[in-house]
Amino acid sequence: MDRRAVVFGAAGQLGVELVRELRARHYEVKAWDRAQVDIADPAAVESALAQFDAQIVFNSAAYNQVDVAEKEPQAAFLVNALAVRNLALACRQVDALLVHFSTDYVFDGEARHPYVEEDPTHPLGAYAVSKLAGELYAQAYLDQVLVIRTSGVFGPGGLNTARGNFVELMLRLAKSGQPIRVVEDHVASPTFAPALAARTVDLVERDQYGVFHIGGGIPTSWFQFARLIFEAAGVQPQLVATNEREYRTTARRPRYSALSNAKMERVGLNPIPPLAEVLKSYFEERNRKGK
Repeated sequence: MDRRAVVFGAAGQLGVELVRELRARHYEVKAWDRAQVDIADPAAVESALAQFDAQIVFNSAAYNQVDVAEKEPQAAFLVNALAVRNLALACRQVDALLVHFSTDYVFDGEARHPYVEEDPTHPLGAYAVSKLAGELYAQAYLDQVLVIRTSGVFGPGGLNTARGNFVELMLRLAKSGQPIRVVEDHVASPTFAPALAARTVDLVERDQYGVFHIGGGIPTSWFQFARLIFEAAGVQPQLVATNEREYRTTARRPRYSALSNAKMERVGLNPIPPLAEVLKSYFEERNRKGK
């Protein structure tokens, strides 16, 4: 039987990996970016899904400018919340499964342990509120929905996007010859996009629903992540540890937002490979693209 899937946000670094993974598993895939279908337009979403008759809808589209969202919360809410409502209603019309991606930022970072799916949410800013609202909209309109919370996504697709990713940012800064200051008191679960895409499709094929965390495994500070990036790249810039107090941002961020993958692993999925291993894969792909 043919399996049909739609990927919204297909031009992003997660979207391109979802499309690649699904096609490798012989799904018929319709890949749409914002220029093709604006998920903030309910009529456009409904028409697109009705025409393709999708069985599974992946939403990797997001407004993720965390600091800018403090100045334009409506823009963040439109994409991260109300557009998810549009998708949920359209999925209900065509009886499709919605797979929606959320974030570790729905937590406040006070737990000091890798967050599990049952931990209480407490967003700290406009972006985080909008992402939690998206989760709630998806769950409000659909009896069966798969919500994936993830953290610090990076992948080869970031080589072709305007904003890039943390790896590319660090490499650009390394070329400047100036000291690079990275916070050591903010800990997350940086997640390799190809691994995230593969585990997500694994969950779908195991008929899993509800909320799942898929993060990078071992809790890692952004300073540690930067050091791993430079080791993988074979460069030695001057890397200086800083902290939240010295490096102020417009939006508040959870100081500790590492995610536990225990629930994912309990249903039979393989653990996410270590950061050093996936960074090697990242740079191999980067070299193949001549970057």
